[in-house]
Amino acid sequence: MAKLKVLVTRRWPAEVEGQLGALFDVTLNESDEAMSQQALAAAMAEYDVLCPTVSDKIDAEVIAGGDRVKLIANYGVGFDHIDLAAARAKGIAVTNTPGVLTDATADIAMTLLLMAARRAGEGERELRAGQWSGWRPTHLIGSALKGKVLGCVGFGRIAIATARRAHHGFGMKIAFYGRRPCDPAMAEELQAEFCADLKQLLGKADFVSLHVPGGAETANMIDADAIAAMRPGSYLINTARGGVVDNQALAAALKSGHLAGAGLDVYPAEPAVPECLLGLENAVLLPHLGSANAQTRIAMGMCALANVEAFANGAQLPNTVA
Repeated sequence: MAKLKVLVTRRWPAEVEGQLGALFDVTLNESDEAMSQQALAAAMAEYDVLCPTVSDKIDAEVIAGGDRVKLIANYGVGFDHIDLAAARAKGIAVTNTPGVLTDATADIAMTLLLMAARRAGEGERELRAGQWSGWRPTHLIGSALKGKVLGCVGFGRIAIATARRAHHGFGMKIAFYGRRPCDPAMAEELQAEFCADLKQLLGKADFVSLHVPGGAETANMIDADAIAAMRPGSYLINTARGGVVDNQALAAALKSGHLAGAGLDVYPAEPAVPECLLGLENAVLLPHLGSANAQTRIAMGMCALANVEAFANGAQLPNTVA
C-alpha cells in the first residue's frame, strides 16, 4: 500500500520529523519560510494530509484548491486560522494539539506579567544602551504581586495553570470571567471569585490575563470600552490571540497612563506587530513564544503525528475540531 503523502508547512522538531518520515511520504518546507496562499492551495490537490501551523492561513480559497487532502492536522491548539466551515463542506477532518502546551503557555503568561509589573524590559533596554546611572530609590518603580488581583478572562486549562502559578507562587488573589463557574474544587483551591460580567472582572483586577479562543466571537473583545472599565494603573496580559484586543485602544490607554503596562505574545496579523505598540516603553512584546520550549514543541508534534497515524489507520481521530 502506498504511503500517505503529507505536507509539513514549517519545520518541526527533528525527533518528530524523523518519525513522520519513517511512516509517511513526507514533504518538508526546507526554507522554513511561510508558504504562499497559492502554494497552500496547490497542495490541496497533491497531498493526502496537510500539517499547517498558526502562521498559515487555511482559508476557503486554499481549501478550494483541490480535492485530495482529507485531513488538516494542525500543529497547535488554536485553529481560528483554518476555515472550519469550508473544510467541513469538503469532508476534510481538522485536528489540533490540545493539552500539551498548557504549562508552557502559562509560564509565558507569568513571564509577561512579571516583566510588565517590574518593568524588566525597560530596565534591560536602559542597561544595554549604557544609560543606567546606578541604583537609586526611585528608579523604575513597578508593582508588587502579593495580594493583587489576577483577573482571568476565560478559565480553561491555560488560565487555571496561570492562576495556580499566580496564587500559590506569588500570593495573588484570583477572579475569573467565563461562560460558567468553574469546578467547585478548583474554585476552592484557588479561592477564585467568579464574575458573571466581563466589566465586573475588569473593574476589580489589578492584572487582566486573556485566555479565550480567537475568532469572530471574541474579536476585539477587549475594546476601548472594556479597557476603560479596567482599573486605573492596571495591566493587560495577552497570550490568547492577537485579534482579541483592539491594539489601538490599548496603545492609547498605555500612553495616557490609564494602564500601567501590558504584556503581549500574540498579534492580529503575525509576524507584523502593531506599529502603535512598538515605541511604548510600558509594553512588553514577545514574538509568540507561548509554547517555545523543547519538550512542549516535541509533544505538540507527537500529538499532531498521532492524529495523522489514526487517520492513516482509519481509527478515530484523537483531537478532532471539525
